[in-house]
Amino acid sequence: MKIAHISDLHFSSSLFVPRWADNVTRTIEEERPDLLVVTGDLTTDGYASEFEAAKSFLEGLEVEDMLVVPGNHDSRNLGYTIFEEIIGPRFPTYVGKGVTVVGLDSTEPDVDDGHVGREHYGPIREQFAGPNIRIMALHHHLIPIPGTGRERQIPTDAGDLLGVCKEVGVDIVLSGHKHLPWIWNLDGCYFITTATATTRRLKGRSRPAMGILEIEGRSLVLHDIKTDDLERTVALRAELRARSITR
Repeated sequence: MKIAHISDLHFSSSLFVPRWADNVTRTIEEERPDLLVVTGDLTTDGYASEFEAAKSFLEGLEVEDMLVVPGNHDSRNLGYTIFEEIIGPRFPTYVGKGVTVVGLDSTEPDVDDGHVGREHYGPIREQFAGPNIRIMALHHHLIPIPGTGRERQIPTDAGDLLGVCKEVGVDIVLSGHKHLPWIWNLDGCYFITTATATTRRLKGRSRPAMGILEIEGRSLVLHDIKTDDLERTVALRAELRARSITR
């Protein structure tokens, strides 16, 4: 199973770099992933024209399946009211090829921090059943990231969500938001935050990037691909926990 992970595209931003978007397209064409996961901020201000531009770009990518969740910028200016109309469900799910991916809308209208809500914890528990690798995808990071300044933007219910992850045995959590790549390993669950793929909204000397996850059995390899020049490194090799629960 191969999963491509991109985030924080920010269409219409003055800092958007078309060449980097072309490199995303090129990487997708070469890797031919089974699934593309987009963890939010397709837009800059949540305008319909930005969603349409993002949709056109995503539809041009050669992928079998796609799972997209909204980011905080997508919920600006009533963007949350048209996300489902133009892009798709705000809480999408993918099940196939030995993995289950549960997407969450962690955004609140016109604010940068996030919240998922206890009303969604039950459905999360129900969807993570069986022997599949369990992957959660949302825009906001659940654990603070070094080098990103004062932390004010993790979901207000991040602690409860971490508890749900532990309870149901989530293996991987994919996110974006901070435009800076980072990996945490918390009790065998890998929290993978990717950089912005297509804009110059970069911290310090960090670079734009996307991720390619290769999953074979319970072995995980994460490739970090810089979208400015396609430099490729292995960011993580790991053995995911054996499924010892019957949920």
